[in-house]
Amino acid sequence: MNTWDIIKDSAPQLIQAALVYTIPIAIVSFIIGLALGLITALVRLSKLGGWFLIVKGIFRFYVWLFRSTPLLVQLFIVFFGLPYLRIAGILPDGIKLTPVVAGILTFSLNTGAYASETIRGAIQSIPDGQWEAAYSLGMTKRKVLWRIILPQASRVSLPPLSNEFIGLVKDTSLAASITIVETFEVSQQIAAQNYQPLIMYILAAAVYAVICSVLTILQGYLEKKVSSYSVS
Repeated sequence: MNTWDIIKDSAPQLIQAALVYTIPIAIVSFIIGLALGLITALVRLSKLGGWFLIVKGIFRFYVWLFRSTPLLVQLFIVFFGLPYLRIAGILPDGIKLTPVVAGILTFSLNTGAYASETIRGAIQSIPDGQWEAAYSLGMTKRKVLWRIILPQASRVSLPPLSNEFIGLVKDTSLAASITIVETFEVSQQIAAQNYQPLIMYILAAAVYAVICSVLTILQGYLEKKVSSYSVS
C-alpha cells in the first residue's frame, strides 16, 4: 500500500475521531473551565474577610496545584488513581470514572486554573475610576461588575483565552493515555496495523493543524469585532 492509499484510508477515521471526541471534549472542557475560572477569579479578588478567607485559600490552592503539576499526571491521577481512593462506608470501591468523564473533568479543572489567572488579570487591568464612576451613579457592586467591569475585561482577556482554547485542543491528544479514542489514539491504532507510524503521526498532526488554523482565523475575526465595538 503506497502513501496516498494510506492517507486516503486513514484520514476519514482521524477526522471522525476529531469530530466525535477531540473537538467536543475540548469545547465542553473549555466551557466548564471558563465558568470555573470566572468563579475562581471573583473569589480571589473578593475583599471579604473572616471565614471567607478559608474559601479563598482553597481556591488559591486549587490554582497552585493545577498550574504546578503536568496535565498528563493529572489525567493519570483522576482516571487511574481515584479508583484507589477507598474510604470505608463512603467510597468502598473508590471513584471510578469513564475515560471521557475523567478527561473532561481533568481538562476542565486544568483550564479553569489557567483561565482564572487570565480573567483575574483582566479585571484588575480595568482602572479603579470605572468602579468609582459607577458607584457615583448609584449602581451596586454586583451591577458594576456585570455591566461595566466584566464586559471590558472580556475584551482584554479574549486573546489569551482564545490561545488557551487552541492549546486545549492540542492537549486533548493526551487523552489517548487514558484510552479515549480521539485523533491521536486512532493514529496510534492504525499505525500498529499498517506499520507506518511516521505517516500516521504526520497525518494526525495535520488534522490538529487544520483545526487550530480554523480556530486561529476565528480568533482573529472575534478580536476585530470586539475591537470595532470598543472603538465605537
